[in-house]
Amino acid sequence: MEKVKIGIIICDRYRTCAGGKCFRAAANREGAFSCYKGMDVEIAAFTTCGGCPGGNIEYAPEEMIKNGVTHIHFATGFLVGFPPCPHMEYFNKFITEKYGMKVIFGTHPIPQKYFITHTRLSTWNNDFLKDSIQPTITDELTRLNYD
Repeated sequence: MEKVKIGIIICDRYRTCAGGKCFRAAANREGAFSCYKGMDVEIAAFTTCGGCPGGNIEYAPEEMIKNGVTHIHFATGFLVGFPPCPHMEYFNKFITEKYGMKVIFGTHPIPQKYFITHTRLSTWNNDFLKDSIQPTITDELTRLNYD
């Protein structure tokens, strides 16, 4: 069975988050982790972006590579914060170009309460955000389980 080592970067606004929803979603292969069905996954790194404008983005991937990480997930908080992180698109380009790592937006499914609010606010109204949230949309029942 193929083993994938992933790193999770969370928005610094949520720096006290214990990662429970991310770890549950990884174990259950839900949300953005559904792409790993049938694979052995290890969360080998977990850190914050370092605060706006993402000072830790410059250094964290290099440390993650030393621990075997090949895929970086930006936690769902980047997508559902009020507002969503305005730096995600650049972070993706930077990490892909500088480190050659795969970047995935999202971890756990978007909680239903965030889905409703952002839908009403038309938050995800550009192509980048529409594409970025797709792995975390799931279905209503799953979203409710992450409220």
